Amino acid sequence: MEGRQWYKEMAVYHIWPRSFCDGNGDGIGDLWGVLQKLDYIKSLHVDAIWFSPLYPSPNADFGYDISDYMDIHPDYGTLEVFQQLLEEAHKRGLRVFMDLVVNHSSDEHPWFQESRKGPESPYYDYYYWRPGHVGLTGRRHPPNNWTSLFEGGAWEYDEQRDEYYLHLFARKQPDLNMDNPKVREEVKRIMRFWLDMGVDGFREDVITFISKAPGLPNAYPKLPAANGLRHYSNRPAAYEYLKEFKRDVLDHYDCFTVGESPMTTPEIALRYVTEGPDQVLDEMIAFSHMEADCFLTDMVQRPFSLVKMKKAFSDWQNKLQGKAWNALYLENHDHARIISRYGSEEHHTESGKMLAAMYLLQRGTPFVYQGQEIGMLNLRLPSVDLYEDVMTKNGARIASRILPKSRVLKLIQQTSRDSARTPMQWTDGENAGFSTAKPWFFVNENYRQINVQAQEADPDSLLNFYRKLLKFRKEQPLVLYGTYREYRPKDKHFYTYERSYEGKKLLVICSFSAEALRWDAPEEIDLNQGTLVFSNYDMNFVIANGFTTRPYELRVYLFA
Repeated sequence: MEGRQWYKEMAVYHIWPRSFCDGNGDGIGDLWGVLQKLDYIKSLHVDAIWFSPLYPSPNADFGYDISDYMDIHPDYGTLEVFQQLLEEAHKRGLRVFMDLVVNHSSDEHPWFQESRKGPESPYYDYYYWRPGHVGLTGRRHPPNNWTSLFEGGAWEYDEQRDEYYLHLFARKQPDLNMDNPKVREEVKRIMRFWLDMGVDGFREDVITFISKAPGLPNAYPKLPAANGLRHYSNRPAAYEYLKEFKRDVLDHYDCFTVGESPMTTPEIALRYVTEGPDQVLDEMIAFSHMEADCFLTDMVQRPFSLVKMKKAFSDWQNKLQGKAWNALYLENHDHARIISRYGSEEHHTESGKMLAAMYLLQRGTPFVYQGQEIGMLNLRLPSVDLYEDVMTKNGARIASRILPKSRVLKLIQQTSRDSARTPMQWTDGENAGFSTAKPWFFVNENYRQINVQAQEADPDSLLNFYRKLLKFRKEQPLVLYGTYREYRPKDKHFYTYERSYEGKKLLVICSFSAEALRWDAPEEIDLNQGTLVFSNYDMNFVIANGFTTRPYELRVYLFA
């Protein structure tokens, strides 16, 4: 068994600060609001907070376009307020992780503004600048045929420098040239700044994109989206740069790192997270289990496949077991709400509880996203134009080429990242208790039914279920360190798996159907020998070593 580091026994609460809680009454979530809610966060039985970016930013991608890596956005507060929050969090036993976004910066960062001045600038090659080429017709073309993940082509022409710069995401997010040792020293300086202040680690944004293929070659065959991906995803130098950051900075602190790596398999992740002398990250955030209702991106919709979702979870559980540690999540700032996707809005509480147990009882460090614990749902605005997110707008632009307006709107309502970014629903009062002013974005109309205040008062609520689950997980070495075994992977209606540790077993049974279906125990298991520790219904009879399910039924049995 791998060593017992503290991060393996923690659970993390993920805050998207703009929409969590407004403490100064301007309609925007901030650090004053988080300070007010620290006791609430602690009450969930989590051990850490991960903040999506708090840094100064023009908000082209709501904080993931950073104009100053060593300050706090005025909308959210000041460095002094952040230091106060850090102290108060630590007093409560809560660690704090920052979002490290160093694949790209904002085009308003001083580094980029200086690099535009040309060869005389010391920041000349902090970014990927290329002259492009002139075609047979005399027209100027970008340096290669790569496409951006957010906005059209991956190159933007800059008149001042008379060259193109690379942006794998939005136009206002130029990619940093990590091949330049000076840029890597800047990253180390950023890390030390926050770690010296007392921050406990980093979630590292698209960190496996930080190295590009030498010469930036064209990509063939040309794909309609993410063209060029193989030339910038998981390049060998990315590992070397992460190793350098670990050796020069992270190894000198008791800190945690989790990397985000789109379109990464367990085999690729193991290059980074296998425990031992070559490990460069503690964990890797997987995406494959979020592709059970889509293809590669949330925008390319397909019918939900439970078999596909189970295979993704089981692949990561099995292939990392005994070698590395998993990061577990169902929601974050990049995806629509999970009950609206994999559960049932009609059976809101039941499917919410089932989904919670389904992933929280697996092996790894769980992340819970703000509002997930009360079952917040997708936002369905009447017009595409009302959505704010740059990725949503790009998806709508591409979809409108092939779909009628009504279909595009429905697609955006189902998939937009904005659904995860609506203001947190604290009460059934004005603005859902998020702010005394008009919120910066739309509050979901269901806040009168779905809010923290109502669920606090209900012992059987989804919120209190999350608390019980997270507490149970923390107290059970079986859940923390047990092995994982899936039963019946081809079953289209049930996800059944077992955790085993030191003579104890936990059997997790999840129905993904609203239909009444028969579930029978595997031959080697006698349900009557187990203790029912979690369920989402009363009256849990066992008949002939099985039962007929109710909509989205969950049962968890402990065998001591």
